[in-house]
Amino acid sequence: MSVAVLLLLGLGLLGAEGRRNRCYFNRTQEHCVCYNLNEETAGSIIQCLAATVVEFRGGDVEKYIAFPIRDLDSSAIETLGSLIIQKVIIADVLVPEILLARVLRFFSYTHVKELVFDSCVFQGTGDWHEMDGQSLPILSLSFNNVTSAPLMGNEKAFSSLSTWLETLQELAVTSSRVTSLPCAIGKVFRALHTLDLAQNSLGDGNLTPAFCQGAFPQLQVLSLQHNNLTSYHSVCEGVQLLQGLQSLNLSHNKLVTDPSSSCQWPPSLRIFNLSHTGLEEVLTPLPSNLEVLDMSHNHLHAVDISLSSLKKLFLSQNLLQAVPSIRNYPVLDTLHLDNNSITELPWDEVTLLKRLQDVTAANNPYNCSCSGAGELQALAATGHLGQGWPQDYMCQSPPGYQGWRVVAVPVSVLRCHRAAVVAPLCVALALLGLAGA
Repeated sequence: MSVAVLLLLGLGLLGAEGRRNRCYFNRTQEHCVCYNLNEETAGSIIQCLAATVVEFRGGDVEKYIAFPIRDLDSSAIETLGSLIIQKVIIADVLVPEILLARVLRFFSYTHVKELVFDSCVFQGTGDWHEMDGQSLPILSLSFNNVTSAPLMGNEKAFSSLSTWLETLQELAVTSSRVTSLPCAIGKVFRALHTLDLAQNSLGDGNLTPAFCQGAFPQLQVLSLQHNNLTSYHSVCEGVQLLQGLQSLNLSHNKLVTDPSSSCQWPPSLRIFNLSHTGLEEVLTPLPSNLEVLDMSHNHLHAVDISLSSLKKLFLSQNLLQAVPSIRNYPVLDTLHLDNNSITELPWDEVTLLKRLQDVTAANNPYNCSCSGAGELQALAATGHLGQGWPQDYMCQSPPGYQGWRVVAVPVSVLRCHRAAVVAPLCVALALLGLAGA
């Protein structure tokens, strides 16, 4: 196999000597990992020919910058076309962009659908003109913990790659200190439906330019967790042109309440993650057509909202003292209330909770008075009380039951709901008396 083909399969393939400098194939997972291959051990890559995932870790390819990479002959093209590799991972490598630009086009002869760069450093500037009009089978592209030149000013490279990039469906640029995304770049990604920008340095003012008119027209899933976002209103304004957006993740940003925000979220938005955002109250307005809302791991004391389309509501790890009224969510099927300050489930709410498919309310300080324990036991009897029952449902009061499991508290209809039993009994006795008279 020629050096050009080896470089094609992974820029980190021919590298410095290192520990375990060879390839290892896991037949069960169809996953092959190569560590710091050199000229003497490169032959072990033959094991990877039966893999669907090939991973190259470590290497020094700078010495191959001047290596002549010619067009592949028919036998090399046939070899590449016969491989079943679907995913290539390149990790812990210094990548000269000039070399990347020269070998990337050879992926067009493969069936690789996913390309991942992990903990890589991109160096220099590539001559991308050879990619003009070139299409590739790669539909998913990921960069994690990479260092490269700023995106601003690299619009020419994206233009040369546009024939491929406009067919890309998934893009992730995570943990890579991204501070901005130029509008022109977003317009190249015509078919992108998933964009992950987690763990970067995007601020409130960076979103409107990034998601400008015409950028990411098919985007459905956007992940912005672990950035520097603070303004709920600015985020709303930043994404409001994404009219096909269905899922938005803002978790692990420190959001604050904006005064009288009038921004309207895209009506297509169905899944909204506001967990770990430091919320002390529910921010408004919420997207009107939500089906899944995650506000777990915050500081909420109460949740008083009404969303007729909501199906799943996650409120674990808050400071709630009462269960939100289920009447506000007519189609709700999932409610998570673990680790709050709830002492009891009101009987009228328990009746409504019974229609849900998944309810969790573990690790709350329950008052196991007769009715308090009875309500939880009745809900558990429906089989819809999820993970944590019975081991994580403990009594905090009254003193006689402190430390007991709720399931162990003795309850009975006669003792717990005396009025509900005595009233019908009195009526029955009265009727018997009238019949006797």
